[in-house]
Amino acid sequence: MSGSIKVPASARPTRILGIGAYRPSRVISNDEIIKNIDSSDEWIRTRSGIENRRWATEDETVISMSVAAAGKALADAGVRPEQVGCVIVATVTHLYQTPAAAVQIAHKLGTNHAAAFDISAACAGFCYGLSLGSDMVRSGTAEHVLVIGVERLSDLTDIHDRSTAFIFADGAGAAVVGPGNSDDEQGIGPVVWGSDGQHLDLIRQREEWREALFGEGGPRMPHLVMDGNPVFRWASYEMAKAAQQAIDAAGITIDELDLFVPHQANMRITDAMARSLKLPEKVAIARDIAQQGNTSAASIPLALERMLETGEATSGDLALIIGFGAGLVYAGQVIRIP
Repeated sequence: MSGSIKVPASARPTRILGIGAYRPSRVISNDEIIKNIDSSDEWIRTRSGIENRRWATEDETVISMSVAAAGKALADAGVRPEQVGCVIVATVTHLYQTPAAAVQIAHKLGTNHAAAFDISAACAGFCYGLSLGSDMVRSGTAEHVLVIGVERLSDLTDIHDRSTAFIFADGAGAAVVGPGNSDDEQGIGPVVWGSDGQHLDLIRQREEWREALFGEGGPRMPHLVMDGNPVFRWASYEMAKAAQQAIDAAGITIDELDLFVPHQANMRITDAMARSLKLPEKVAIARDIAQQGNTSAASIPLALERMLETGEATSGDLALIIGFGAGLVYAGQVIRIP
């Protein structure tokens, strides 16, 4: 009989050790947006809650923004790049089919040949990556995992499309996942995730790259399109159910939550979810969208970083995070703030 395969004896607890973010230097006001669409500052604020958004300059790339955010997260965690065993990058705006952005980022950070890959899960991407990273640490596949959400959505935004021109933005956020300090210190709850492909047309890239490059009217960048009303209804109510499932899976009650950090899609969606969940008044709610816009996979770590910066979040707080978007895909979990 041949030898047996060894696996870790038991699963380890995991936690987020550090968080970092990068916000592009260019601030785009609603007044600038409405130069190209039939709208107003008041309409945009009322419809979405957005006052300003950040768009990257030519020098602020998916790679450079990720490296900057990751460097801050590593410093916050007290983890050296060579201690990172895997780099996971959630993005839909890295414009190379291959190699993955994660490979370049791992190299530029100075990791010791860390495993590296990208995932495409739209606005749920960071939560997907966090779950994968947690499972890697829990099983012993990696000691530390760097999870990055990054987007340059301004590249794929049609500035003349009244339904999307005011929404999308750019930025990067990162988290370092590592083992808990003790056997009973769980810092990342079970993920609740899924997809509903019958509604994939509600948020999508308008045309495939081949059509954009070689079709009638090309070459051009493909653009994102969205059917806002059904997306609003789905996100406001179906995602409240998924959020409650994440709370239940973590074995806590809603009264034990300190923070609610949903994907920064739309302020009205955030408010509708909070009402559906019947969040206690003491729970601080992330509203980073007002000054950052919708940054898809980057929005949750960006919002977490802002709450830490403003003092709305403190170490040890319990936060419910949930991402949702194109696909339609979703993922959420309860985490403890590092």
